Amino acid sequence: MEMIVAGLLDALSPISLLFVFVGVAIGVLIGAIPGINGPMAIALFIPVTYYMSPLTAIGFLVGLNKGAFFGGAVSAVLLRTPGTPEAAATSWDGYPLTQQGKGEKALRMALYSSVAGDFISTIVLIAIAAPLAAVALFMGPAEIFALISLALTVIAGIGTNSIGRGLMAAGLGIFVGLIGTEPVTALPRLTFDIYQLGSGLSLIPVAIGLLAFSEILLQLEKFTVKGGGEHIVHKFSSKLQDRMVSLKEFFANTKTLLRGSLIGIGVGAMPGLGAPVASFMSYDQAMKRSKKKEEFGKGTLEGIGASESANSAVVAASMIPLFVLGIPGNLAVAMLMGAFMIHGMQPGPLMFQENAQLMYGIYGSLVIASVFLLVIGRFGLRFFCKAVNIPAMILYPIVVFTCIMGSYLGKSDMFDVAVMLIFGFIGYFMRKFDYSYVAFLIGFILAPEWERALQQVVIISEHETFMFFQRPVAMGLMALALFVVVRTFWKSFKDGRQKQMEAATQE
Repeated sequence: MEMIVAGLLDALSPISLLFVFVGVAIGVLIGAIPGINGPMAIALFIPVTYYMSPLTAIGFLVGLNKGAFFGGAVSAVLLRTPGTPEAAATSWDGYPLTQQGKGEKALRMALYSSVAGDFISTIVLIAIAAPLAAVALFMGPAEIFALISLALTVIAGIGTNSIGRGLMAAGLGIFVGLIGTEPVTALPRLTFDIYQLGSGLSLIPVAIGLLAFSEILLQLEKFTVKGGGEHIVHKFSSKLQDRMVSLKEFFANTKTLLRGSLIGIGVGAMPGLGAPVASFMSYDQAMKRSKKKEEFGKGTLEGIGASESANSAVVAASMIPLFVLGIPGNLAVAMLMGAFMIHGMQPGPLMFQENAQLMYGIYGSLVIASVFLLVIGRFGLRFFCKAVNIPAMILYPIVVFTCIMGSYLGKSDMFDVAVMLIFGFIGYFMRKFDYSYVAFLIGFILAPEWERALQQVVIISEHETFMFFQRPVAMGLMALALFVVVRTFWKSFKDGRQKQMEAATQE
């Protein structure tokens, strides 16, 4: 008990509170800029923490990461250019609300949902870290391969009216994600003697091209069609009901927020999956279970709540395997693991014995960061909303500039800028021809882990020919993936037949 009290008092010290607050504020700002995400911010700011105490340093970096996750929703809602890949699902309902003059309301829902998901996940981390990490420990290569395959089938139908085109897009994403050095033989693959492709394509320029630059191309096309002289400015309604999220509206989405938080916790506790998977899966489940499916994609608070609660829940949940097993759950936590080691700590189960006071201090900083996120987001909303009251001829060049700079900053290489431009045009045509760029992006993100798991399964299967049949969890996940595909195709077939019958009846 003394260690708990001492750790919480350390977290409440003025210097710790200051740096957590600064970390969250910088994180929101960085997350709102397309191309600069949480992991990149942590990598940039780790040198700043060299002379801080361990608790202050980790609190600052955790605040940075939490702020970046909400910050990604700011540009997603206001400009439809997600600051982070996981905010893409937020833009599907957030941006239509901005077009209706309800951008401030959409941002409020994104903020409250983000804080709710983050807070619930933090409590789970504190309360039941060990049991969830133990479940993740039993995930072998067969289970990971099956889980990723299930995730791809679930999100294949998002962003398109055809699951067939969605699966093709996911497959193409996996193919592009395999460019680079083959992990087993260390031989170059699909590089075409271009040395920059030796390490594969970076996520940041690919994501910016697909999500942000392709949207700019579509907007410029509409702008040109309208004559080129008209300014497209999103005005915000002055009506209170169009600016505020009432308690009734918030609590009407309680089930969605809880479901999204649980999905985020589950995905975050499984190393390698990441926040985009949680965000898209939560959005998909919310849409399937909603009584107002037709409103999704047109500006519903439920869609925003589903996406933001899930991706923010991943932040704390991804630390479960780090604290208990010493395994980073995603790239941001891998950066945090480096910070722990710089300050002389080895993440893992021994931390609870050797640094109990520090661990409780970190728990306290996690909760405080959630509170600061609510405060900073709440008082900064009006400032964020003013950002879009800019004429299109000024706004679009600014967004294009941030896309170029965001792509360049990762490796300081113009090759990544070219990659961003190429995938911007690919994303443009995928949108035009109804191919799911979301499925493509998720396939690209999961490709390395999917291939690694598949190779491990193949290697192990040399000794266990019927390995999959000996792994009931893997078999169950693969069966569920097959069920999702068959059920979706059958539903599409039935809907098509029904439309044909209705058309024949009208004739």
